[in-house]
Amino acid sequence: MEIREKKKTVDTPIVSAFLKPTTTMVELAIGGARSMKIKLEVDTDPPLGFNTEEQLLLQPYSCYVKCFSLPGLFAGKMHAVLFRQWQQRVKGRDWFDLEWYVRRGTPLHLDHLADRARQSGHWTVDQPFTAATLQSLLADRITRLDVANASVDIQRFIADPQPLEIWTQAYFLDLVQRIQLV
Repeated sequence: MEIREKKKTVDTPIVSAFLKPTTTMVELAIGGARSMKIKLEVDTDPPLGFNTEEQLLLQPYSCYVKCFSLPGLFAGKMHAVLFRQWQQRVKGRDWFDLEWYVRRGTPLHLDHLADRARQSGHWTVDQPFTAATLQSLLADRITRLDVANASVDIQRFIADPQPLEIWTQAYFLDLVQRIQLV
């Protein structure tokens, strides 16, 4: 394995690196004919107000790992859905992940989303960030969503693109009505 820092064009507190199967720093057995890249991102300045939980891992040996709670991870994904700036490109993985959280019934940590939006400069400190605010932002974002491009972006990561046939603006507007908050 080899760890190489990703060169960035815009300076942010997110640090990225790629693991590749030629380094001596880490051993990773990956079966198959193709090589695999694993992207690691570390937020060196996360907004506060998140919750963590201990998760038991059994392989390669038993240990507990402290992780963001799912509602906090959902808040981070929602921040990407609402505020990610990709010029004309749509990141379909954000919409795929949004669907995954809603389908699982994972509640969204609204205060953590608000903290993320304030830290990134997308929401002012003196403005309340409520459930109605979230729904309004989502409705605006979805009506501007190029669903066809979102679908094309995610297809290279999934085995069967058939479930994406339901993706429309109306579908996402209905989907986000099911978001539960904590």
